[in-house]
Amino acid sequence: MFSAIKAQHRGVDVCVNNTGLAHAEPLLSGKTNSWKNMLDVNVLALSICTHEAYQSMKERNIDDGHIIILNSMCGHRILPSSDMHFYTASKYAVTALTEGLRQELREANTHIRATSISPGLVETEFAQRFHSQKPEKAATAYSQYKPLEAIDVANAVVYVLSAPPHVQIGDIQMRSVEQVS
Repeated sequence: MFSAIKAQHRGVDVCVNNTGLAHAEPLLSGKTNSWKNMLDVNVLALSICTHEAYQSMKERNIDDGHIIILNSMCGHRILPSSDMHFYTASKYAVTALTEGLRQELREANTHIRATSISPGLVETEFAQRFHSQKPEKAATAYSQYKPLEAIDVANAVVYVLSAPPHVQIGDIQMRSVEQVS
């Protein structure tokens, strides 16, 4: 992907790193391969993409780039739902990685910024995938209250990118006004 970006556009100045894979696999009865899959996507792939974006900026002397990581409210609190606990752990890792990235960017004496955007429930295909074994749960996932829409998250990205160069927005936590946690 980064080779194609380099060939077509010279490189990356802004990276919006959007990963989110969840399997309904509790800690006490879950499957190891599902846990590994979540770590591979939510943590490792995100880290690789972040690394490649930074390398692209560094090799072109981009000092005002931005790495935006789409995290989750699950990276900040633990829901009382055993099916979500491992996914939540992977998103807590994303929270830690984003802050670590911000610190490393400072140590590298760069003005590249790192931001985490952590939405609550967003109406996407996430529920259908997560509840693939229980289609009735997927059908009602977005009916309890009005969830966020993709445009709401996109607007948060635009807000972050519109901040003055000296402003570091570390984390945006956002959810529907009706969402409890």
